[in-house]
Amino acid sequence: MSDWSKALSSFEGAAENMPTMTGNLGLQLEEPLIFEQGEDGRTGVDLPDVPKVESKLGGLARKGAIGLPGLSEPQVVRHYTRLSQKNYAIDAGLYPLGSCTMKHNPRLNEKMARLPGFSDVHPLQPVSTVQGALELIDTLAHWLKTLTGMPAVAMSPAAGAHGELCGMMAIRAAIEAKGERRTRVLVPESAHGTNPATAAACGYTVDPIPANERGRVDIEAFKAKLGPDVAAVMITNPNTCGLFESEIIEIAELIHSVGGYFYCDGANFNAIVGRVRPGDLGVDAMHINLHKTFSTPHGGGGPGAGPVVLSEALAKFVPVPYVVHGKGGYSVVESEGAAEDGFGRLKAFHGQMGMFVRALTYMMSHGADGLRQVANDAVLNANYILACLKDEMSPAFDGPCMHEALFDDTFLKGTGVTTLDFAKAMIDEGYHPMTMYFPLVVHGALLIEPTETESKEAIDQFIAVLAGLAKKAKQGDQAEWFKAAPRFTPRRRLDETAAARKPVLRWKPEEQSKDAAD
Repeated sequence: MSDWSKALSSFEGAAENMPTMTGNLGLQLEEPLIFEQGEDGRTGVDLPDVPKVESKLGGLARKGAIGLPGLSEPQVVRHYTRLSQKNYAIDAGLYPLGSCTMKHNPRLNEKMARLPGFSDVHPLQPVSTVQGALELIDTLAHWLKTLTGMPAVAMSPAAGAHGELCGMMAIRAAIEAKGERRTRVLVPESAHGTNPATAAACGYTVDPIPANERGRVDIEAFKAKLGPDVAAVMITNPNTCGLFESEIIEIAELIHSVGGYFYCDGANFNAIVGRVRPGDLGVDAMHINLHKTFSTPHGGGGPGAGPVVLSEALAKFVPVPYVVHGKGGYSVVESEGAAEDGFGRLKAFHGQMGMFVRALTYMMSHGADGLRQVANDAVLNANYILACLKDEMSPAFDGPCMHEALFDDTFLKGTGVTTLDFAKAMIDEGYHPMTMYFPLVVHGALLIEPTETESKEAIDQFIAVLAGLAKKAKQGDQAEWFKAAPRFTPRRRLDETAAARKPVLRWKPEEQSKDAAD
């Protein structure tokens, strides 16, 4: 049988379960894994023979083939182009993940980050050759302190969770400097998972605080847990229910009254930037996710950036390295001995330069009034969604929200449709689902954050889709719209439990897979 006949035969055998002969859907092309396409001896480039040299690997030298697939250049380019077309991205449409702030990344930011003086800077260059880069770091640090009302900032943390570690280590250093022994950290049950994880990593016992019926910290439960052994409280404000902690100043005063510190998770700073300074609320340490508030790429394409601002009580415990400005220009404090009270070195170098450039570009292009509008628009967009969907879906709490709208699954009760089913149906409509089942304090949670960068037209279309799906669920259209969803993706409804329990993490040739099974 000829090769094309074999291909036709395979098409016909599979066509019974496919809407098309090939499995392709228009320009969304179906293809095997890149390893399955490979063929020995095929290559997209000719390389010279490797000269014989004395091995310095001892008994660790590789004896077999490296296992890379053999492909031509067009095959490689097409494969990764097709993969990219299967990705959902903020450049493709609204990304409603709650508590993650997947906002548009302005192209001006990218242009600035690619300027030669920033893009090719090396952390081991002589300080005299990187004065401009250090000035940029110092300028960004100034504006972060100004916006938060805090006197000190550590710029080196590589992400929000790393920033949490920085803030809690500063708190621990301050406690140890006073010769105290404190063992507990209070954390709301609705907190990001990194909060209790960070406290535990720093050696503290995590003591949870329940939420009240309004979705805020139960202040009476909080008071009952206070004591001389409490090191800190870690609170997100606005919190993960999308609500402002209205008793935040009282919480700060109470934790300070027992000698503890107030750590604020700054993940949702974009809801209050330019309107409220956390330092004025009594916060002692707060990390700032630059991607969430200041539009740097989520995850940073590598190291992200999570600067940590510190209060007067913690300022001297800032870790090295940090930038200082003197008569001779900018320099970097590298020695742990130079920062007498600092808890040491948190990171090898000074932070993620590309993220710093993007964040400062965002700040300067907006200005003070523009950053205030960021918060205004983020809150406006979320409340618009909440108001438009409150009759079709079920808000988790009464009253307005901050930057994200939170619904529970009450509107699906009796329909046979779950939160997961609803999310899968959204994929068929061309939307990435919102954050589901979080925060855990809300049953069947659907957490939506439109951010400030979405237009009213985009939000209206999103609202129409959610309202339409809610109506379909209530009408009993389970099988067609929900249980079979997603129907139009390259991979359909998966057994997610089995995939999680028995993941296939490595591709193996068919012969190896068969031998392993035998």
